[in-house]
Amino acid sequence: MKIKKFASFLTGILLLPVFAACTPNETAQTPPTTNVPPVTDLTTPVSPGATVNQDIQGVVQANPSLTTLTNLIKEANLTDKLGDGPYTLFAPSDQAFAALPEVTKQRLSQPENRELLRQVLAYHVVPGNLTANQLQSKEVNTLGNNPVNIKTDQANNEVRVNDARVIQPDIQASNGVIHIVDRVILPPTIQ
Repeated sequence: MKIKKFASFLTGILLLPVFAACTPNETAQTPPTTNVPPVTDLTTPVSPGATVNQDIQGVVQANPSLTTLTNLIKEANLTDKLGDGPYTLFAPSDQAFAALPEVTKQRLSQPENRELLRQVLAYHVVPGNLTANQLQSKEVNTLGNNPVNIKTDQANNEVRVNDARVIQPDIQASNGVIHIVDRVILPPTIQ
């Protein structure tokens, strides 16, 4: 009997390190954490070649479907203006500019009409950072202090600004948001 008790005792001592290894070690130190950047929302669109850390001007320049807008912003000397914000830009695609009547294109491209070009481009910018979910059917003032009519149709998941339809919403920038539209939005004085 003494031998069995002794054997049980020895088995218990031999198994003690095994049990100790299976329980959590309270004194173990966790490795130091590194500064890992937070994961961004992968559903937020970003222009190809751009990052959310870029301002509206940088995001527009990086988007291959907005080259005409990029060139016109430079011609109109509005690059500094778009550095402020926050703004919501309804950005006409290259196809939208191509669809303009020839007379209007020629008129806007003439050097003596730079102020007119600035007015047209300012008509696409609304103060504030308005994502597609925040846009409501109402009239809002643009950067050029002219109103545009925003119409939202939630049933068809559609947003219109005057006659232009948003074809790519919510492209994020550091100082606002860009919605690509299928038409150039012209102020009433230019149509």
